[in-house]
Amino acid sequence: MNHVHSHEQGKHGQQSSTRLVVALSVTLVVLIVEIIGGIISGSVGLLADAGHMFIDSSGLIVALIASRIMLRPRNDIYTWGWGRIEIIAAGVQAGMLFLICLWVAYHAIGRLFSPVSLEFTPMIIAASVGLLANLISLSVLFGGRASSLNMKAAFLEVLNDALGSVAVIVAALGYYFFDWQRADGIAALLVAGLMAPRAILLLRSAVRILLEASPHDVDVADIRKHFATLPYVANVHDVHVSTIRTGVLSLTAHIAIVPQTTDDQRGQLLHRLEACAQQHFQVPILHSTFQLEQEIHGSHENSQH
Repeated sequence: MNHVHSHEQGKHGQQSSTRLVVALSVTLVVLIVEIIGGIISGSVGLLADAGHMFIDSSGLIVALIASRIMLRPRNDIYTWGWGRIEIIAAGVQAGMLFLICLWVAYHAIGRLFSPVSLEFTPMIIAASVGLLANLISLSVLFGGRASSLNMKAAFLEVLNDALGSVAVIVAALGYYFFDWQRADGIAALLVAGLMAPRAILLLRSAVRILLEASPHDVDVADIRKHFATLPYVANVHDVHVSTIRTGVLSLTAHIAIVPQTTDDQRGQLLHRLEACAQQHFQVPILHSTFQLEQEIHGSHENSQH
């Protein structure tokens, strides 16, 4: 089972790397086009989207490195392997997004108070190329967006890039047909507005996992209650559920057994607990550790435990 699990992990890791390489290549091309278009047209909205693309390119590079590192086998030092590198990578990307949000908002507000003339043709061409390229990247990343938090972050980055390109296109059309000079600044603020919530959600998800918070779709109280109904169980305490990496959960629990429980019954209970962890709950918990103990043992445990 471990061999199959490792094989599937490696297969998904290689697929994620391929998707990221394609998306990164497309993003870098668009970045260059938007920087040139933004300078020629004078559009802060287009430059904001280019700044967003720069951060996303950096984020995709971080995600690509993380997807490679995750393939390393576990050892006696990193006993869970390198799976959590994806969480760290997602946190880094969230921090980068916050910085670019501040930069975009600062320049966009300045453009609202001091609008400037724009060059429509290079602005609309660069924004259209950006939108087309983002749609291509989205189609590449779509299939792997649920495989890890790392891939989800990359997918959301490109999705917001596409929305940013749409905003710049609308601003360019508004300037060309209605001489709406502040449309460019509004588009830039919209780009910042698209980035900020994503950065917050991504950072919150990463922090929850790093702080060993129970996953949203796992009810620890329900787990404790269910285990307490099993034969030979007197009570259940010190139940901990945490995320090792996307899709891999770990559970530990102290199971106090009734007096006079035989060794055979203890063995049966242990198998039952492991089966319940893997099959009974909404999310399968493949890694579980149970401490079977007498009820009196709880009085000897550290209260902070």
